[in-house]
Amino acid sequence: MRFGILVFPGTWSDTDCHHAVNGVLGQPAGYVWHKDSDLTGYDAIIVPGGFSYGDYLRAGAIAKFSPVMSAVREFALSGGPVIGICNGFQILCEAGLLPGALRRNEHLEYRCQWTHLRAERTDTVFSSRCRSQQPLAIPVSHGEGSYFAEPDTIAKLEDDGRILFRYCEPDGRVTDAANPNGSVANIAGIINDSGNVLGMMPHPERSCELLLGSDDGNLIFGSMVDALATDELHKGAIR
Repeated sequence: MRFGILVFPGTWSDTDCHHAVNGVLGQPAGYVWHKDSDLTGYDAIIVPGGFSYGDYLRAGAIAKFSPVMSAVREFALSGGPVIGICNGFQILCEAGLLPGALRRNEHLEYRCQWTHLRAERTDTVFSSRCRSQQPLAIPVSHGEGSYFAEPDTIAKLEDDGRILFRYCEPDGRVTDAANPNGSVANIAGIINDSGNVLGMMPHPERSCELLLGSDDGNLIFGSMVDALATDELHKGAIR
């Protein structure tokens, strides 16, 4: 399978994501400039972290108008897997591909630190390599990472099993102390209705090798590889 990694002015996690999927997992990957409007040839899309357009208006608010986002929307609607990481999560919410919004951290501080995420499901494109409620060691690096949505939206996410990752203690307990930014319900990552679009604030590409302190991020990218390999074997390529 081939990963397409979006690049906006201000993106800085693109090369980290490339290393994670290509250098570590051995999957072909290419960069997609924000002015491109054709994703033909890519099997999965990564919207990486950074400060697209400098976050001058609001995180992700300008990037959603880039030509490539129309292609990403079509790609997602066709069933292609899309993962948005940090600023990528913000962009997916601004573009309407995921509900809710990412607000300023509750403590109003930029935080770059290790966190633990509890995998709430193991039957998705992004979590099949995880164990049930397995804590993953994955760092965060953001100033606007507090997930918020109206109570009815949160209730629907809960009922539909669309909260994929929650901030937790190393032993898997979900506590206020484990929440680095004040996200509602300790939400660290959610998926769309179809389960093929994931937005998450923590950076799995920064935890792809033990030298970095953890390789748990490979469970997420590896799950995507497994899902598409199965799809290609039994149904043909998604795109």
